[in-house]
Amino acid sequence: MSTEVNKAVIRRLFEEVFNRGDVEVIDEIVAEEVIGHDATSDEPKRGRASVKQVAILFRSAFPGAQYPLADVIAEDDKVVARWGLQGIHQAEFMDVAPTQRAVKVTGIVIYRLAEQKIVEYWGNFDTLGLMRQLGALP
Repeated sequence: MSTEVNKAVIRRLFEEVFNRGDVEVIDEIVAEEVIGHDATSDEPKRGRASVKQVAILFRSAFPGAQYPLADVIAEDDKVVARWGLQGIHQAEFMDVAPTQRAVKVTGIVIYRLAEQKIVEYWGNFDTLGLMRQLGALP
């Protein structure tokens, strides 16, 4: 699979799932047995349903938010995406009640793909900055 095809899969994840809220696209671009490594959790997330849960969590807490891609870099079976989140906190997120505050954070995810599907990822975003913007931390 070409790196351009892999990059297109990741762009689709951000454009259709995160920006538009079409979580059903996850069924087309994420492997059922996907493994997710997240800096906020000691245990990996497993399965396509876990990806849907994350997408729904973010779309619920920050409805209408935009997730711009700053960089999409690919080599072999991996794609690195540097992304942002810009939105209004309108529902509970990580035990923080809705604040109606505007937030802007960034993150980086490395995706591994096989047969045009995401099979594994390693993600990190500015959780500390987000919690500060929400007023949950000084």
